[in-house]
Amino acid sequence: MSTVTLTAENFESTVTENEIVLVDFWADWCGPCRMFAPIYERASETHPDIVFGKVDTEAEQALAAQAGITAIPTLMIFRDGVLLFAQPGALPAPALEDLIGQARALDMDEVRREIAEHDHDHSDHEPHAH
Repeated sequence: MSTVTLTAENFESTVTENEIVLVDFWADWCGPCRMFAPIYERASETHPDIVFGKVDTEAEQALAAQAGITAIPTLMIFRDGVLLFAQPGALPAPALEDLIGQARALDMDEVRREIAEHDHDHSDHEPHAH
């Protein structure tokens, strides 16, 4: 599957309705973005079960602002609607593959548990019995 153009209209639904979603925030005038584009495109063909989204920050300024994009390219990785990774900078292909592998390997129950504990529980630092 090749990359998917994400807009303010389909961003939220794409991220929540697919297991793993990568998002590349880019712009036409950005040299590193143009270098990263073919690497990203190739990865999208290697991993047909993952959604590879692209957000043109020029066309989608509100979405980029909402996502807190300060530099491009910025890559975000979502799994089950949870943002796992967000980092500016063009990645070499091996680093991108490594990140995809990590996103696949994560135990999302564990991630959700950590998020829930972080959200609900700032006072109690006792180790929890498993």
